[in-house]
Amino acid sequence: MRAKTSREITKIGAELCSFAEKNADEVSWGRGSEYGTISFKSKSDFGMLTLFLMTSRGYIKFLINNLRQREVPKVIIRDFLIKLESNFLRDYDEENYPVDTFEDMSELFNTMSQVEKFKQCIEGVAYRLRQ
Repeated sequence: MRAKTSREITKIGAELCSFAEKNADEVSWGRGSEYGTISFKSKSDFGMLTLFLMTSRGYIKFLINNLRQREVPKVIIRDFLIKLESNFLRDYDEENYPVDTFEDMSELFNTMSQVEKFKQCIEGVAYRLRQ
């Protein structure tokens, strides 16, 4: 990330990597020829589910539609959506977000408060998936 993004995004990326290593049930690292990835995975009744994927180029993907396809209970998905929408002021409903896509972290995270709220969101969803 240091070579491809700003210092602020690199700091946020490092924070999210540390968070994933401490809180995920499984962390998956990818080493592609173009960029690296880290995936935050949580145990559930539906198997291991990826909640977010971050690239070394400063992009992040929320796997909301993947959760919908796996038939995760709607209350868990709704909680995830409400927290993401209030934190990033974006719509993640099926109409506005029909496909899980990579989003530029520099457009999402403007303050460390947003990073903290995102981490709390992921902790809450992961906890509910494990119940």
